[in-house]
Amino acid sequence: MKVTFAHMGYMYICLKALLKSLDIEVIVPPMSSKRTLTLGTQHSPEFACLPLKINLGNFIEAYELGADTVIMAGGIGPCRFGYYAQIQQEILQDLGYNIKMVVLEPPQKHISELLIKIREVTGNRPWSDVVKAIRFAWYKAKAVDEVERVVHRLRPREIELGTVDEVFKKALEWIDEAENKKQLDKAVDKAKYSLGSIPVDNTRTPVRIGIVGEIYVMLEHFVNLDIERQLGRLGVEVERSIYLSEWINDHLFMGLLRVKSSKAARAYAPPYVNHFVGGHGQETIGSTVVFAKAKYDGVIQVQPFTCMPEIIAESILPTVSRDYDIPTFCLIVDEHSGDAGVLTRLEAFVDLLNIKKEKSTAAY
Repeated sequence: MKVTFAHMGYMYICLKALLKSLDIEVIVPPMSSKRTLTLGTQHSPEFACLPLKINLGNFIEAYELGADTVIMAGGIGPCRFGYYAQIQQEILQDLGYNIKMVVLEPPQKHISELLIKIREVTGNRPWSDVVKAIRFAWYKAKAVDEVERVVHRLRPREIELGTVDEVFKKALEWIDEAENKKQLDKAVDKAKYSLGSIPVDNTRTPVRIGIVGEIYVMLEHFVNLDIERQLGRLGVEVERSIYLSEWINDHLFMGLLRVKSSKAARAYAPPYVNHFVGGHGQETIGSTVVFAKAKYDGVIQVQPFTCMPEIIAESILPTVSRDYDIPTFCLIVDEHSGDAGVLTRLEAFVDLLNIKKEKSTAAY
């Protein structure tokens, strides 16, 4: 068995750790690229979600490297994510690719539902080993998130542009190479020390932007056109409404771990959205309110073209923006999106926020 998966941000680091800890051969697909997009778009329905197309491209590229099994998460509710695996399985079969799909559906009643599905990959390995591997994989996700938060704070303050990203790239390698919790802790400490040694200008007061929206587009840098790095280079301090370790805990672990949860934002969604609308639509509205209350300068919603939950949220955001006096901007991506067009729109939005902030400061 040679197991692969789709890319979603830095999730490859924790999935690779999970599978290697159980002595399962893992095929990490090439990082998402234009070729990945072309392969996925070529073989997918035209109006399918962009994540489905990119994921399919990941699977095809992994198959070319020898993968025969795909492990991926499932979904529930109005979001079409829950149908991805079935559609992708049919497409891959039509292409003549003999790939087994193992779908980790969100448990409805008990965590044992997830463990049973994991058994399809782990075989008869002792449960103690499986649980230990899952825990280590989650620690890696948490480590990446911890370092990433530091990066978000430093990017708009670095003296020499690009220095933070160079160190961050090395930090990801250190975390990826860690083979146990002790090595992982050392990797995180080393990353924080290296980032802390970068010359920064702490007198800067950058505009702060919260990023909300669909989880895949938020986390996958190729798909969101590296929005966090672009904003950082425009002098913006970024904060996401959800991080990978939080999504894993909420979506797969039923919130069993006592850590920060994106679901807490749902409490702030009423009266705008009073119930679950699929995906992270409710969290998008609630998180926008949270960012407004925290005095952020603006909010950017990211979503793939035709995403139903985010379309609902997008239609409500102007009301939230008016009620809380926080500017919002919606970035919709599909296979035709390009860096130049997105950068131009981001620059315009950031300029508006800077002007608004200067006027607000002058008023006092």
